[in-house]
Amino acid sequence: MVEKSVIDEGRQISLAIEMIQLGARLQVLQTETGISRRRLINLYKEIHGESPPKGMLPFSTDWYVTWLPNIHSSLFYNIYLSLSAHPNRDRMQSVVSAYRLYLDQVPLSDDGKPVLGLTRAWMLVRFFESDMMTLSTCQRCHGSFVNHALSLDQDFVCGICQPPSRAGKTRKKTRRKAAERVEVMH
Repeated sequence: MVEKSVIDEGRQISLAIEMIQLGARLQVLQTETGISRRRLINLYKEIHGESPPKGMLPFSTDWYVTWLPNIHSSLFYNIYLSLSAHPNRDRMQSVVSAYRLYLDQVPLSDDGKPVLGLTRAWMLVRFFESDMMTLSTCQRCHGSFVNHALSLDQDFVCGICQPPSRAGKTRKKTRRKAAERVEVMH
């Protein structure tokens, strides 16, 4: 019988706490730590004061290649690649560190949340590990952007250099309508 190391268990709990604070879903915690489901649920409740959300994890590579998510995903993944290149660095610790750096660089959306959540960031890393995603180089700015692995990308232009015609207009329209409602109420 192999004895569990108290130090290893402490590291796993510390990682789980950090991931929960950053918004990780229960399935991510179960996959990346050796902690039982029951203990993770109790830890989640202790930190957030409520049960963890239920439901399936997002499993679509298409989300990452749409305009705004692509910019955020590409920023995160490039940070992750830089951090994970260091020897002796654990993959999940690289994901968490890269995600913290990503959060330091981006404004929160209107709902107070980042465009890219930790669970989606984790899924992105797994998509790359499964060769479902790749990085394509923009022909204008030469930046590296997340793309489908089988995409033809010799003429690839990123969403920053060539944003879609409706980019950002939905959010502006929503804000304008909300402002109009407030004016009508007064």
